[in-house]
Amino acid sequence: MKEFEQFKNNDDKSDKKKKQFTIIKDDATDGHGGYGVGSISLENMTPVIVDPNEEKAFVDMGALHARSAVEKRVKFITDREVVANGLLYWIVWVTVDYQEGKPCYYGVAGSEIVVDRSIKRGYKLMPEHVNHMDKSLKGKFVVEHMDEKSRTILGEYLREFKPDLWENTSQDLKDSLGVQ
Repeated sequence: MKEFEQFKNNDDKSDKKKKQFTIIKDDATDGHGGYGVGSISLENMTPVIVDPNEEKAFVDMGALHARSAVEKRVKFITDREVVANGLLYWIVWVTVDYQEGKPCYYGVAGSEIVVDRSIKRGYKLMPEHVNHMDKSLKGKFVVEHMDEKSRTILGEYLREFKPDLWENTSQDLKDSLGVQ
């Protein structure tokens, strides 16, 4: 009889699995309405960090779990005055999907963070990040609150990163970012 790993009697504590956050792909419930209903798929979302200080943008998947290079070793608070000398960054939630049968940048929403490395503190509003992630997943463009320099950096990055996606993207986003 075949013995399965999960039914073996292991007394070794090191083999126990640690609890992990799981991102559910596709429709794990297949319409049954049980466990997992209401979960969202982050499969097509990519966080792009826009750094207007260094005039660059880059993908950092760690941002999905608040572990991006910018966020590491920083305690975040909701009082912006504490980080008055901090540097501005944007975590931009970019969703890729199909429009009219063609892949495109479907939703883009930027969330602000300010980091002061000298005091190891940062400012961000988690509800804003969650709402912007949701809006990006729903195909909305929320970039009008970003400064012009950051929008331009983001637009140029998206255009150069995947030119075919950029070409299929809504003109509204291109106009909002000021990049054609």
